[in-house]
Parts: sequence; C-alpha cells; structure tokens
Amino acid sequence: MNTMGVIVSGRLPQTDFQQVGQSQFLFNIADADNLNHIVVFLTGTVALPDGMAGAVYFSWPDPSAPPNWQYLGHISNSKPSAIFKISQLKKLNEMQDNPTSNIFGSQPISHIAQIGISIEPEANIMQQTPSTSATSYLQFGQKMLENFFNFASSFAVTQAQMVPNPTETFVPLSTLQTWYTNFQRRLQQNPNFWKS
Repeated sequence: MNTMGVIVSGRLPQTDFQQVGQSQFLFNIADADNLNHIVVFLTGTVALPDGMAGAVYFSWPDPSAPPNWQYLGHISNSKPSAIFKISQLKKLNEMQDNPTSNIFGSQPISHIAQIGISIEPEANIMQQTPSTSATSYLQFGQKMLENFFNFASSFAVTQAQMVPNPTETFVPLSTLQTWYTNFQRRLQQNPNFWKS
C-alpha cells in the first residue's frame, strides 16, 4: 500500500518506495543534477502509528562513495507534507563527513539521488537539526567573519603611524588574519563545530 510519496519539482509524484528495513524506506530520484525542491508527503491511506513520525533524509549521488545521508526534516500525522530546498545541500555534502552515512544500511554506490524516510518516535526526531540549518549556519558564519575582518582591518595602521598610548592594547593584523583563516577552515569542515 502506498502510504508515502515524493514530488520533485516539475515531475510527477512518486510513490514507488523500497522498504530497506523494518521502518526505513527509500525513494530513488533520477537526473538529480538539477534538483531544487522536493516535497515529501503522506498519502492519507494509512496513518503513522501514534507518537511516530518520518525523519526525512536526502543523499546526493556520488559515483565514488556510498550514500551520505543529510537530515532534512520530518513528516507526521499532524504535518503530513513538507517541502525542502535541497539545492544548497550538494555543497554541504561535499564539505563534510556525515555521522548518519549508514542509517539506511550499506547501500551500493549510487548514480541517482535518494530520499530516505525512517519511521521513529516523534520525540527523537524533534531533537535533530536539519542539514539546511547547517547550510544557514555556514553562510551566516562566513558573512560574520568577513564583516568582522573588514571592520577590524579598517582601523589598521602601520607601526610608524602608531601613537603611543599606555591604555591601549594592539593586536597585529596578521594574528587576526590567521584566526580568520583557521575559523573559516573549521567552519567549512563542520558548520556545527562551534556547538561543541
């Protein structure tokens, strides 16, 4: 029975999922290069068990590696559909390792995108942070770093221009440049590193 479906923007709905575990389901999405938005929905034919929801994951095709799952959000009986912007996730997928890479078991290397839905207790799902939030953190962090560096650099003076002031502390601009470079590298490797 088709209880779930997926709509890729500009395409017909898909309800042809594969069950790959007791509560894990996969949708294969062909021609993934031009994907921008997807909708995941419950068809309404059968409700999810009480207290359960569907955690929605997405994996870009990578011809040299097994799927790397990125959490998008969830669907539930009270939220039977959700739309996700996935165009930003490709860059995020290329920049970080993902601890949920084996959530749907060991799948063969794929040349098509996949959407995975894992039926889990809704309370557990609500604790997760969508990958799209990580993309927003990355973009915010980069803009904040650039703004701070530009602001601080606007006050730079050469050593010859410095006026002695015993109450002022000076930091070499090269120190700020090193910090900026290191922080940006860490942010690109893991947009959530600042949470730990």
